[in-house]
Amino acid sequence: MRRMVWVEKERFGGWACSECAWVFKPPEWATGKSIAELAENYERERNTEFSSHVCADHPKGASQSKST
Repeated sequence: MRRMVWVEKERFGGWACSECAWVFKPPEWATGKSIAELAENYERERNTEFSSHVCADHPKGASQSKST
């Protein structure tokens, strides 16, 4: 079962899938009228993208390893 995990690498820090190479790429400009609304919008977008991604569309390369 796949999970959303936090990954930190030399050139990347962010949310990723535990089973494939999908990573969340947040929009360049956040929207919201308050910090709380910005956070809610970020989390909603991240969760929606994670839930809808297809692992087969993001195969891990030979140099990538699972981050759990």
